[in-house]
Amino acid sequence: MSPTVEDSISLPAPVLAAYSYCETVTGSEARNFAYGIRLLPVAERRAMSALYAFSRRVDDIGDGALAPEVKADRLGATRDILDRIRDGKVDEDDTDPVAVALADAARRFPIPLGGLDELIDGVLMDVKGVTYETWDDLKLYCRCVAGAIGRLSLGIFGPAPGAPQTEKAAEYADTLGLALQLTNILRDVREDAGNGRTYLPADDLAKFGCSGGFDGPHPPAGSDFPGLVHFEVRRARALFAEGYRLLPMLDRRSGACVAAMAGIYRRLLDRIERDPLAVLRGRVSLPGHEKAYVAVRGLSGFDARQIGRQAGRRRA
Repeated sequence: MSPTVEDSISLPAPVLAAYSYCETVTGSEARNFAYGIRLLPVAERRAMSALYAFSRRVDDIGDGALAPEVKADRLGATRDILDRIRDGKVDEDDTDPVAVALADAARRFPIPLGGLDELIDGVLMDVKGVTYETWDDLKLYCRCVAGAIGRLSLGIFGPAPGAPQTEKAAEYADTLGLALQLTNILRDVREDAGNGRTYLPADDLAKFGCSGGFDGPHPPAGSDFPGLVHFEVRRARALFAEGYRLLPMLDRRSGACVAAMAGIYRRLLDRIERDPLAVLRGRVSLPGHEKAYVAVRGLSGFDARQIGRQAGRRRA
C-alpha cells in the first residue's frame, strides 16, 4: 500500500477534505511555492498547504480593496481563528476548511503558530501604510511576513536527526525568508508603487536619486535606478548565502523543497540583476520548464551537498 493511501485512510473524511481544499488553493495561487512543496512526503505537503492557505487568507485581506478599518477588523477575526486553533477548539466538522487543516497540522507537527501572529502583524503594517527609513526598519517587516514563514515551515519538516549546528536552523530559515522577501520587493516595485506602497528603504532610495517613486515604466529622471537594484541584489545575495546554510541540516526531501523554492527566487534575482529596468516594464518571472529544472536540481541534493562542503571547509 502506498504512503498516500495509508495516510488518507488514517484521516477522518472532513480533515482529508479540508487538506484537499488547501492543496487546491496552494496549487492555484502559489506559483513558486507549490514547486517546492510537491517534493515533500504527503503529511508534510498537506501541512505546508494548510500553512500556505492560512497565510494566503491573511495576505488577501491586506491586498484587497476594503477600507483600512475593515481590513483591520478582518485581520483581528483571523487572529481569533488562530487563537481557536492554538487552544484546540477547532473540531474536524468546523465549517472553515483552512482552520480544520491547520488545526490538524498543528497537532501532528510542532508548528510555532506565533509565527502566524507575526504575519498578521506584518500585514497590519501594510494596512497602516508604514514606510521604512532604513534597512533595519524593512528587515523587521520582512521578518514578520517572510522570516516567520521560514520558521513555521521548519516546524513542519524540521532539522534531520544528527545534523550539525541545528541550534541555528531557525535563524537560517528566518534569513532565507528575508532573502525571498527582498527578491519579491524588487520584482514587484512598480506594482507596489501602483498600490501606494514603497518598501525599499528611504535612505537607499535617496542615495540613488529614486525618492520620486516608480509609478511608470521609466525610473525617476536623473536617478541611478540600476545602481539601486544592484545594491539591493547584493544585499539579497548575502542573505541567500547565509540562509542556504540551512540546507545541509535537512533531510533529502525537505532540503529539496527548500532548495527548489529558494532556487526559483535566486534565478529571479539573476534576471533582475541582468536587466534592472525589467521590473518597471512588467512582472519578471521564470517559465515553467525552468522552475521544473530547479525542482529536479533540488531533489538531486546538489545544492545541499555543495553548501555542506563549503561549511566543512570553513570549519576546517
